Amino acid sequence: MRWWDIAPVLELERELFPHDAWSKGLFWSELAHARGPNANRRYVVAETEEEKPRAVGYAGLAAVDGTGDVQTIAVAYDFWGTGLGARLLTELLTTATSFECREVLLEVRVDNTRAQRLYERFGFEPVGVRRGYYQPGNVDALVMRLSDPSTAVQGMTHGSQG
Repeated sequence: MRWWDIAPVLELERELFPHDAWSKGLFWSELAHARGPNANRRYVVAETEEEKPRAVGYAGLAAVDGTGDVQTIAVAYDFWGTGLGARLLTELLTTATSFECREVLLEVRVDNTRAQRLYERFGFEPVGVRRGYYQPGNVDALVMRLSDPSTAVQGMTHGSQG
């Protein structure tokens, strides 16, 4: 993801997460940590291969002290069921491995069972709940943990995506 991707990503962000969408400033702040010798973030954007490409997915990971944290992952409604979410997550876990993360954490809305199933396929396990994490809706977050991202990536890239 580059600065010119922020506008189309924000459009998709607001469509997918109307009540708790990230701000332009938050994306800029995250991208500021994705460049240079001390970079500890990676953000990617998936685009269509049309004459005028459009953003159909994006994802981001932060890595600190051996722990990766999935900051965001999103797929346009018309690309649900295409495997794009799995490809984005694979990219984040590959990044976590290159950042030498021993574990990866994420938060997911307790009512987002579709995303939870994806994370479980990769080996994430529930480890707790953060009450009222998603605001302003006051929706709880399920905290999930993957203990070895390199193993998950190897398993998913060898045909076990299902």
